[in-house]
Amino acid sequence: MDTQHVLITGGAQGVGLEIARRFLAQGARVTITGRNKARLAEAMAELGESDDAGQFAGDVADEDAVKALFDAATAARGPVTVLVNNAGISGSAPLGRMTTDHFDQMLAVNARGPFLCSREAAGPMGKNGGGRIINIASTAGLKGYAYVAGYVASKHAVVGLTRALALELAGKAITVNAICPGFIETPMTVETIRNIVEKTGRSEEEARAELVKFNPQKRLIEVDEIADCALWLASDAARSVNGQVIAIDGGESA
Repeated sequence: MDTQHVLITGGAQGVGLEIARRFLAQGARVTITGRNKARLAEAMAELGESDDAGQFAGDVADEDAVKALFDAATAARGPVTVLVNNAGISGSAPLGRMTTDHFDQMLAVNARGPFLCSREAAGPMGKNGGGRIINIASTAGLKGYAYVAGYVASKHAVVGLTRALALELAGKAITVNAICPGFIETPMTVETIRNIVEKTGRSEEEARAELVKFNPQKRLIEVDEIADCALWLASDAARSVNGQVIAIDGGESA
């Protein structure tokens, strides 16, 4: 991994931060990005002072910001060889109360973001002998869930993008794969539980149980499970794994 430069969107917390931590431990150079500057600073403090790690604040849904991100990351740590499209947002509302702004925001961050970042990464990867694009999607990209139509639509879009780009970029030695976790023990899930409590009057324990019941193993997925899969997809062992959608959900999507 010591020749890799890994760019991780949404890298300031949760899954993204764990992936950054694990790649650094393997000797890779890492750039994390996110919209919250304070959270990025906290993440960098957790990762430790190192020339191999850096951060950039920006919105992955903004075309100019994405170009600036890749320019800055490349100038600091060399061409990006592994892109992890992890940045994402969630939100819920019944269809009748779901606004177009809500729906458009889900698509902008969760689908347009991976598209913009993949487009920016693919050109240099192709010129430099190949690379890996890893999209962190969701079981919501494989099935439906009630009250999150915008989120589900955006994650289905990520799965479709993964499959299309895998075929298009295969001849350039670039693999494109997606990881589809079930509910994970992350700040995003904490926010989901809070929303359930507020909207239904259930206790936090009851709300958590609502999410856990989707997993046949009766637990939430841990961030290290996602990071392990990302490390493998970036390794030489996965050089022929392309266009795959890997569910990490305890069997929910079986």
